Amino acid sequence: MSQASRLTGKLRSMIRNLPWRIAYQPGPNGAPIGPRVTSRLRKWWVLYRHPIGTVRFEEPVNVGPGFSLHMPGDGTLIAGRGADFRRGFRAEIAGTGRVVIGDDVSFTHEAVIQCTTSVEIGDRTIFGPYVSIVDGNHRYQDPGTPILGQGYDYRPVRIEEDVWVGSKATIVGAHIGRHAVIAAGAVVTKDVPAYTAVGGVPARELSYYGPP
Repeated sequence: MSQASRLTGKLRSMIRNLPWRIAYQPGPNGAPIGPRVTSRLRKWWVLYRHPIGTVRFEEPVNVGPGFSLHMPGDGTLIAGRGADFRRGFRAEIAGTGRVVIGDDVSFTHEAVIQCTTSVEIGDRTIFGPYVSIVDGNHRYQDPGTPILGQGYDYRPVRIEEDVWVGSKATIVGAHIGRHAVIAAGAVVTKDVPAYTAVGGVPARELSYYGPP
């Protein structure tokens, strides 16, 4: 094989592997170049669209495809260092609502946060796919008034550090203690003590594994 043929083969291989290199090959700081660039562009767009209110990313923060923020008022969204929004994250913050996400928090796919009062998430908490976190419930007990006209009952959400929330879980106006586990598919409407695993609809205690 001639030198020209070898060079042509190497060039074809480089072109063929270019998409993989952009998406996955670590750059100088250990993170792939392509996702880092697109994440930065998404953060820039979110900041540009929200001159009112407070939006802050405590770098490094990864903002993946489908990240969406709806915050027409004087709300707040703060994401701590190392936060990872992989795909399809959606936050809806009404009025002066406040969402504060701690360091090294990870959302996998299609998470939704709806906030009118406050949602606080502690460091190193991890969320499975299709998780919902809301701080309000529709009122519905007046049969003479449409549900949308009955208003809401609000209660702030606080999730402490090192919590694991399984896929398709829903948290409504509850305080989750540190190192708790929310099983997949659980609907949490009451406070969960620290070091406690809960599951079911509505969620109930499954086990306790903390100090006596």
